[in-house]
Amino acid sequence: MGGPAISRVLIANRGEIAVRIARACRELGLSPVAIYGEGEERAVHVRAADDAYRIAPAPGRLPYLDIEAIVAAAREAGAQAIHPGYGFLAENADFAEACAAAGLIFVGPPAAAIRAMGDKIGARRLAAEAGVPIVAGEGRRARH
Repeated sequence: MGGPAISRVLIANRGEIAVRIARACRELGLSPVAIYGEGEERAVHVRAADDAYRIAPAPGRLPYLDIEAIVAAAREAGAQAIHPGYGFLAENADFAEACAAAGLIFVGPPAAAIRAMGDKIGARRLAAEAGVPIVAGEGRRARH
């Protein structure tokens, strides 16, 4: 198809979503790689993967939110792609950009789309401009 070959995918998530992604990777002939935090060595998502890397986050950061540590783990694992799952970094444009900067494929929308859709007022405007039906409303931020 012309794109880079993918053989290993780092899953930047945990729990059932990570297990499901690992299963999907195997169905596609890809090797799933897990990450885990302290005390999660025997977690189900770690056991579901072919390989696993402990994330020792920077002080004050959670392992599944430490972009630099996750990208470093992907590179160390020889992964060509990172699947964010949902939550954590799945809707973080900076994470998508960090993956691209490291030469890794972000399995998700491009950073520009994440940013555009993250701004709900802007997303509503874009949808209207594209002719997508939207619910009536004022299209302005609520005051608190």
